[in-house]
Amino acid sequence: MSRYAVVAAVVVADTALLWLDGTQGWMLAAYAVAVALTVAAANRLPFAAFFAALALAVLTGASLALLACTGFQAGHRISARRDVVVTACALSAYVCVLLLAVQRSPGSDEPWISLARVVILTALPLLAGRYVAQQREHMRRERALIAEQERLRERLRIAQDMHDSLGHLLSLVSVQAAALQVGPLPPDQRHAVGGLADTARAAAAELHEVVNALREHDVPGLDDVGDLVTRSRAAGATVTVDTSGEAVPLADPRASHAAYRVVQEGLTNAVKHAPGAPITVSLDWQPDALLISVANPAPRAPAASTGGGSGLRGLTERVASAGGLLRVHPGTREFRLVAMLPLVPVLAEAAS
Repeated sequence: MSRYAVVAAVVVADTALLWLDGTQGWMLAAYAVAVALTVAAANRLPFAAFFAALALAVLTGASLALLACTGFQAGHRISARRDVVVTACALSAYVCVLLLAVQRSPGSDEPWISLARVVILTALPLLAGRYVAQQREHMRRERALIAEQERLRERLRIAQDMHDSLGHLLSLVSVQAAALQVGPLPPDQRHAVGGLADTARAAAAELHEVVNALREHDVPGLDDVGDLVTRSRAAGATVTVDTSGEAVPLADPRASHAAYRVVQEGLTNAVKHAPGAPITVSLDWQPDALLISVANPAPRAPAASTGGGSGLRGLTERVASAGGLLRVHPGTREFRLVAMLPLVPVLAEAAS
């Protein structure tokens, strides 16, 4: 039913009830105009229209269809506790006015009839509108989750295609390089061919790791940080782990994997650029986010640039894809890698 049809139906219904009650002339026309304006404003100003409908119902004793229509619109738009409080106060005032009118008019309806009118014409439409709004929000979130699953399936398909095609080619390059390495080549060329074979094998291994990360099956997460720290300590690094707040699992697998990569990158940089220095890993659980920090004393001599920061750039993108932030603080006394990861999935970004 179109908007204009709803306005016409409410105006006709309530005007007919008031006409049957004996109202005629300009008062009936003014009432029809007021009802039409109230219904027309219900879409953009639902609470104001609902309060106006309550006022008309008190003044005229009618406005039954108007109460149901505006009540549904108001319930559909309730989104905060303030809306609930204001609507409840308006309903309470309406009930009080009806009960006072019943007491002062001996020949009027019984109080329970007035209360039944309030429940049927106001409370039920409000609850129905709220229920419809909650169902629509639930469907929106469900569509977002379905879109995210479809995106992950497509990413997995692309990753599998990359693995099948590029992995095969890299394997051929490695095999051909190994065959050349055992052939009659000069020592310098044999050394170059050996480097080519090693590079092809490293590229294949990196491709395999990327595919596993895209699949999101058996990839390391936040729960594996302890094993990562244990391996670093076994390699000779001095690592201290500080935790604070109430530890909760990360609901998004991307965020859990990003947390692992942040700690891994921090430990790797510390061991590479400040060997032997103590490393502090901090995990701080906030009400809505996990703060991760990996800090170590700055090296006495500046380290030579080896990779151009490509690892940190990739890590920044990984953290951002999980809805988080990554910051690097290279101080004169301390190098600190800090990340913030949300505790719940970011649906708006996942669906985009």
